[in-house]
Amino acid sequence: MKQFFARLAVLLLAGTLSACAGAEPVNSASEPQTFSSPEASSVSQAEPAAAEGPRILVAYFSATGNTGRIAGILQSELDADLFAIQPQQPYTDEDLNYSNDECRANQEQNDPAARPAITGTPEDPGAYDLVFLGYPIWWGGAPKVVYTFLESCDFGDAVIVPFCTSGSSDIGSSAEDLQPLADKARWQAGQRFSGSASEAEVLDWLEALELPAE
Repeated sequence: MKQFFARLAVLLLAGTLSACAGAEPVNSASEPQTFSSPEASSVSQAEPAAAEGPRILVAYFSATGNTGRIAGILQSELDADLFAIQPQQPYTDEDLNYSNDECRANQEQNDPAARPAITGTPEDPGAYDLVFLGYPIWWGGAPKVVYTFLESCDFGDAVIVPFCTSGSSDIGSSAEDLQPLADKARWQAGQRFSGSASEAEVLDWLEALELPAE
């Protein structure tokens, strides 16, 4: 993991120097502001990480818990903020009955304009330098609730790294389909995990992840 954090430091350096150049003078007598990272098991609203540390967000949608488990591994390893994308109308087992053409998931995936309402967004999306975005694969694509999330947030030029879970399908074009919704961001190649992926598999991917130098 040392190599990953070294690459991350290079990524953040340019943004940090730019921010410092235009920052207002700080009163040294004032108390520093700190934030605590939310727990992976219960958080639905993320807070920005401390200003002096890497600003990393793991945002995910998980209908059955598989993607949420992968997100929890990333959050714990990176000491990142965690945000669960939650639909206002939770998905039931019948909603996810893919053998039924009339089920909610199938109808949404077949409707290009579908944007299921969500309960909220991170407090300050633009505060993050690196965003891991997780979702399950539904009929070869990301669930439309993830589209709603991206259209509701402005991550600026943050680096976005997608990851997904599926029983057999690869990540395919799902991430490419999402990119126009955050077109200023620097999207990286994504990764597919099985629902039973081990922690070691996730950490091996993280260690090998290539981040842009600028």
